[in-house]
This record gives sequence, structure tokens and C-alpha cells, in this order.
Amino acid sequence: MGEDPGELPAEQQRGGSGGSPPGSSLVRLAKYLAHGGVASRRKAEEIIAKGLVTVGGEVVTDPARDVGDGDDVRVRGERVGAEALEVWAVNKPAGVVSTAREPGERRAVVELVDSEARLYPVGRLDADSTGLLLLTNDGALANRLTHPRYEVPKTYRARLARPPKERELVRLREGVELEDGPTAPAQVRPVGEREIEIVLREGRNRQVRRMVEAVGNRVVGLNRVAFGPLKLGKLKEGKARRLTAAEVDELHAAAGGDGRSRPPH
Repeated sequence: MGEDPGELPAEQQRGGSGGSPPGSSLVRLAKYLAHGGVASRRKAEEIIAKGLVTVGGEVVTDPARDVGDGDDVRVRGERVGAEALEVWAVNKPAGVVSTAREPGERRAVVELVDSEARLYPVGRLDADSTGLLLLTNDGALANRLTHPRYEVPKTYRARLARPPKERELVRLREGVELEDGPTAPAQVRPVGEREIEIVLREGRNRQVRRMVEAVGNRVVGLNRVAFGPLKLGKLKEGKARRLTAAEVDELHAAAGGDGRSRPPH
């Protein structure tokens, strides 16, 4: 997503937009246009380079120029408004892919959300996995939630091919060796004869499935039930809801942020 999630977003640190009111959240011009629905970030940079964008009546050709909600940004004379930041929770069904768009026959998860915003998944769930997936147009928050530095926990319920042995649970808790290196220790507890709950603070590809296979068992069903402080709760499969401001603040806190880019609600 392009920004270093280890610090506050660069556009909030720099300033230099001229017309923005003190304390406003600043973003690079190309990103502002993308969030305003003008074009993709790359296309927006091309539009800016052609001299088609003005800020406060002046032509700007630098896509890294900082702008905020108080700036008069126009493309070919038409005013552009920044897109309000949104965060949504989706209960993803099996067969739905964790992408912003799906060129094939399978349904993309963004199609489950009733929003005009340009939303993107925060991390991924395998097509055959189900449960809680976050969608947002807040790139800074998404980066923090998925960056290993912040160790935001993700909780899964995994149904196994056979009842797990105690030594398998111990190995999962301590970490197992995978082809891309050893996993970090995980919280693991049995919640049924063939079901375990596992909490990870890293996000490798198909990690739960690979960990279980590494200890000699197999996942036959995987459901994410929590992402940081946010729980799936009673959200029905295939449904989505927009998070409240308080819930977004909790996500920011879990990811080491201060909540200043939270969406209005």
C-alpha cells in the first residue's frame, strides 16, 4: 500500500499544503484524487503531470504535493472532494475472494458492501476460508493492522481432520518450522473434539493451514472470529456493516495509532 506503517502516515507529518486548516489530515495530491474517485493513484499521477490539476487556483504538477480537506482541488476545473474514510466488517462466505475486484467467475468481497467508496481488504482470507474480514479506504490504518511490528492478533476457529493430540497443541503454541521460516508462538486451545481456537500475531499466506499440516493434522474448515479487538459477533454470513467511530478508535489503538484518521460517523 506504499506507506511505512511504522510511523504516522507521512502526509500527516509533513504539512506544506498551503490552504489546509491547522490540524487537518493531509494526503499527497495523487492519493487525494484517487480517494476522490477521479482515477487510480497511477492514473492520477499522470493527470497531475499533464498540468490538469489546480490547488487554490494554481497548477500543480507534483503528485507528492500535500493537500487537505480545506484545499480547493480541481481537475479540468471541476472541484474534487476527498473521500470520507470508512471501515467495514464483512462475514466472508466460502468461495468469495479477498480482493477489490475479481475478473473471474468468483465473487469479490467488496461486492458484499453497500458503499460507493474505493474499499480494499485489510489482509486476506483464503477463498475457502470464512469469517471476519475488514474493508477500508484508510491505507494508513490498513498498513498498521497488517504490519508485523504491531502484532495485531487475529483469532481463528479451525476444524481439524481428526482430534488434535496434546503434543500437537504444544508444538503449535511454541511455533513450528515452515518453508518460509519458523512461526512465532501462538495461543492455542481446544474448543471441541476436532476444533481449536488459534490466535496469531503474524499474517503469512495460509498460515493456520500450514501450521496444522506441519504437526501432522489437517484443517477442514477455517473461520476467523476476531481481528484485534473487533469480534465477528452475530454478523451473518455474507453480510457487512460499517464500524462505529468507537470501534475504529479501538482498531487504531490496537495498531499503535491515535485514531486521528478515523472516519466520521
